[in-house]
Amino acid sequence: MNDLAIMWEWIAFAVRWLHVITAIAWIGSSFYFIALDLGLKKVPHLPVGAHGEEWQVHGGGFYHIQKYLIAPKNMPDHLVWFKWESYATWLSGAAMLMIVYWLGAELYLIDPAKADLSTWQAIGISAGSLAVGWILYDFLCKSKLGNNPTGLMLVLFIILIAMSWGYNQIFTGRAAMLHLGAFTATIMTANVFFIIMPNQRIVVKDLQEGKIPDPKYGKIAKLRSTHNNYLTLPVLFLMLSNHYPLAFATEYSWIIASLVFLTGVTIRHYFNTMHATGKGPTWTWMATIILFLIIAALSTASSWDGDYDSLEKQSLTKFEKKFTSASGFSDVHDIVLGRCSMCHSREPVWDGMLRAPKGFVFETPKDVARAAKEIYLQAGVSHAMPPANITDISKEDRIKIVQWYRGATSNKIIN
Repeated sequence: MNDLAIMWEWIAFAVRWLHVITAIAWIGSSFYFIALDLGLKKVPHLPVGAHGEEWQVHGGGFYHIQKYLIAPKNMPDHLVWFKWESYATWLSGAAMLMIVYWLGAELYLIDPAKADLSTWQAIGISAGSLAVGWILYDFLCKSKLGNNPTGLMLVLFIILIAMSWGYNQIFTGRAAMLHLGAFTATIMTANVFFIIMPNQRIVVKDLQEGKIPDPKYGKIAKLRSTHNNYLTLPVLFLMLSNHYPLAFATEYSWIIASLVFLTGVTIRHYFNTMHATGKGPTWTWMATIILFLIIAALSTASSWDGDYDSLEKQSLTKFEKKFTSASGFSDVHDIVLGRCSMCHSREPVWDGMLRAPKGFVFETPKDVARAAKEIYLQAGVSHAMPPANITDISKEDRIKIVQWYRGATSNKIIN
């Protein structure tokens, strides 16, 4: 394979697949243990130190589970730890962030209309914001506010709103939502790595040394685990949001992202209450539906005036000049305008389409140059676009796209 763009696309696919697999494992174990914890029953004749038990049936077998709030009297011979699901999810997600948004910063990360950043400036803000998020959150948890779980969650929600707004002032809409998800996911994984696992190791060490573990370590770990439980569903939405321009490519996308956190809380509250009491509160579904309707309304309530002339007046970057000056660009630009721009425009004319798919617009030479690799992969190498070749791109036109891109990148592949 002599085309680096194609190789990178397959690497991205492999890392994305790994990220999905590990995320399923982490979320599954997280949801399971919260449900298990809430469903425990206090019954007579429990072992000393046991808080509750539960019988479960699955796969044709019965499981008898008991929980100790601190620890059993003696250290078990075989102890299963749940940690690598979290670590692998975050590491694979970080790899995805680097492959898609850092290496593809010109298209996916930087929005010159918002902030004219260099690639390294954008990457620095991207990485630095994730670290700052954990430091701030951990500080709040260890402060006096940590003794007030409800107050702590409200402050965290305000921080998330601020970050949502801030990301949208700097990055593209899809990058802003993705980064808010990464910001939250970093907090979740750091909870496991820096708090939950070390506390569990302290308890295990005390047991091995014949000491009685301090119950505070389990209490702290439980609080962080509960935070993770309520943050999971919003993170899933944010990580999938790049497939839905109505969510990220709108003026009020930062408010949409903020409201998504509230829907995550209402949904998880329903299931957590159901696991604990056997019946979930119906008001949570009504609240979720109302929030969803508000989100849907905000997705089209834009006051943007549609004046994009200033964008076209911006000078081309070195990255963009490489493609606009390449042989065959004029033909490719005409092909894209004629076959793609009815959907991929700032104001799509295709019936029923309100936002350009994936937020990609191909109206100007600058637009086409920024999305060169995507056009090459989706309409040149593959026939993914347009769907079902509805605008009849000919084989000859696809060859022109391939020749243009490969000619532009013959000396140096741009990702």
